[in-house]
Amino acid sequence: MTKYKVPDKWSASVKAVKAVQVAFDMDEKVQKEIRKAAVEANLSPSDQIRMILGLPVNKKPKRPRLTVSLSQDDYQILADKYGIDVESQLEIKRKLMDELVDFVDKN
Repeated sequence: MTKYKVPDKWSASVKAVKAVQVAFDMDEKVQKEIRKAAVEANLSPSDQIRMILGLPVNKKPKRPRLTVSLSQDDYQILADKYGIDVESQLEIKRKLMDELVDFVDKN
């Protein structure tokens, strides 16, 4: 088997490729408290778990964002709701962002 040298620009990724993700099936209360602590500390749940375990945490700030997966059916429902053509996905995203901001403002 031939060994290849990893390009320098990829060397930082080698450790990440070798990392193994560990999933925890824990009591809902434990999961909720860890998630809550992570939000309050502006961390991801994964980083919160690393902090609890005394492992190093990447201090590089992450871009704060929320995600949701939208199917074509979801886009159709939102297009109908907002009175927009289903092909105008960028406009649909703007409208749903406005709705999320309104939700926060009302609470």
